[in-house]
Amino acid sequence: MKSHHRRALVLGIMLLALASALLVLGAGIGSTGFESVFAARHDPVALQIVWDIRLPRTLGAWLAGALLGLAGAVAQGLFRNPLADPYLLGSSSGASLGMAIALMMFGVSPLSTQWVVRLGLTGAAFIGAVLAVLLTLALARGVQQTLRLLLAGVIVGVVLGAAKDLITIASADILQAIQGFMLGSTGLVGWSACAVMGGLGAICLLLGWALAPLLDGLALGEATASSLGLPLGAMRIALVAALALATGAAVAQTGLIAFVGLAAPHLVRSVVKTTHARLIVLSSAMGGLLLMAADLLARWLIAPQELPVGVLTAVLGGGYLLWLMHRRSARGGL
Repeated sequence: MKSHHRRALVLGIMLLALASALLVLGAGIGSTGFESVFAARHDPVALQIVWDIRLPRTLGAWLAGALLGLAGAVAQGLFRNPLADPYLLGSSSGASLGMAIALMMFGVSPLSTQWVVRLGLTGAAFIGAVLAVLLTLALARGVQQTLRLLLAGVIVGVVLGAAKDLITIASADILQAIQGFMLGSTGLVGWSACAVMGGLGAICLLLGWALAPLLDGLALGEATASSLGLPLGAMRIALVAALALATGAAVAQTGLIAFVGLAAPHLVRSVVKTTHARLIVLSSAMGGLLLMAADLLARWLIAPQELPVGVLTAVLGGGYLLWLMHRRSARGGL
């Protein structure tokens, strides 16, 4: 047991060290290259590029990835399914629909325009994600039946996604903005967004850590979790709240980022076997590192142009999962 704790600690330190190195590297990746970093002491423009654009974007990518990694670990433990991801309860479709509605209301009337500007597109996406999860809970009649909750999430995702498509067809001028949101991007993340994601991430992390015993109990079966005297209903609601809050905060700032929340817990479990409390923390660090690395690649591969980071994470994450399935099949597993 001590060896597992030691390996978890070493992995956590390594993930944070790599993230720190990539944060420094991210300050130098851009259309003007590392020259901006060296010129930042004497050139106000270079200082603004590094401090106000590159650093918050790189840190924001880590924070968004950490939120998705945390949500992925919670979702996989809650549903006892290694293929569960943060978008399972319809939050991605809700966020997309909220974004589409906000964009459609722009220019319709002065009143609606002022309302949208005050709320902000990120706020609309966040509210859409949270309302989608609440709708899923209403359709599932609570969180007592995991399978019912899972099916309700799938239904809500399909219906809200169709509603978003109808709005996009009716307002073709918003198609490009919606497409950018669906592909995912960290290009507009600033210090204020980092503060929001950091604050909400700390709350979700503390909540996930406190509720980790329920996930440990559920891993042994529903009956075992009940026999431990855990208040399953209340703790499940709290876990769903943490899942929705983390996912909504990340999606609202960066759009839909694929596979990070799904792959991060798998990568952690492939290195160390540990309790859900440590798994949640390590998955957060792993998710942050994955999205930060993907963002740097997206900015560097075809510089000075950029790739959508969501496309890059989908390709890399899908390749990893295919390799994982192939390896387990070779061993007689999946």
